[in-house]
Amino acid sequence: MFDRSGLPSAVTIYEVGPRDGLQNETVILPTAVKVELIERLAASGLPAIEITSLVRPDKVPALADAEELLSALAPLLDSHRMVVLVPNQRGLDRALSAGVREVAVFASATESFAKANLNSSVAESLATYRPVIEQARAAGLLVRGYISMCFGDPWEGKVSTGQVTRVAESLFEFGITELSLGDTIGIATPGEVINLLDALDSRKIARSSLAVHFHDTYGQALSNTLTALLEGITTVDSSIAGLGGCPFAKSATGNLATEDLVWQLQGLGIVTGVDLEALIDTSNWLSRKTGLPLRSKAAIALSNRKDGSK
Repeated sequence: MFDRSGLPSAVTIYEVGPRDGLQNETVILPTAVKVELIERLAASGLPAIEITSLVRPDKVPALADAEELLSALAPLLDSHRMVVLVPNQRGLDRALSAGVREVAVFASATESFAKANLNSSVAESLATYRPVIEQARAAGLLVRGYISMCFGDPWEGKVSTGQVTRVAESLFEFGITELSLGDTIGIATPGEVINLLDALDSRKIARSSLAVHFHDTYGQALSNTLTALLEGITTVDSSIAGLGGCPFAKSATGNLATEDLVWQLQGLGIVTGVDLEALIDTSNWLSRKTGLPLRSKAAIALSNRKDGSK
């Protein structure tokens, strides 16, 4: 019998579809559709949603309507955990003007990806983020940090735990309140997940301040998630319908699908607060609106079962 004693009783699902998912899709959604998507996700019980990124419109055209979106979602900004990615001081200024209560910053464990994604070195990007994080915290905002390429990099190959811990220590020193560990190209395996968490633990970075962000390129996202849960992680990133990837790392495929994650957690008896049926209704609605296929195996299977019972 499977020993569940090491599993958490509840898990926070951090939904990244509206930002990380849509930024990498070829379909650019109208603002009204994005608003409805986020409202549906919130209504399904998802406790945290990353809704957009305040980047230059020419860099990520799919998110060029960020201010309009934030204005339309103003009531939800106060009642739900709604997070906005900011790349720099200008992005933070825009977030503060819009009434955002939590922002995220995006760092890299590798020089190659920092150059491709941020057009700077790792050290230069951290120097940019320090005043942003400090000002956000001084303004009373929570700040989530991301580290990409935590396990492997398409240009540099395997990434050492030391590369990740050095960036993590800097971000926590600057004042972040949560750190998401990104397997950007989906190359991690359970043993490597344990190794990284142990390395962070050795640097006095608590599991309670960490989240995991797995891509499913090699079909390991759910097994890596289960491993992380058994290691004390209680926040997991995922994306509705498995949308997304990374526009700057072409080997990266979709994120872990939120529906697949909820299905697994429900089977383990772990509380999420998420209504899976409502989530799958939203997946099918989104697929109809965008023409994009469902990439969630649970959504496909449960939708087929529902259709077959009619």
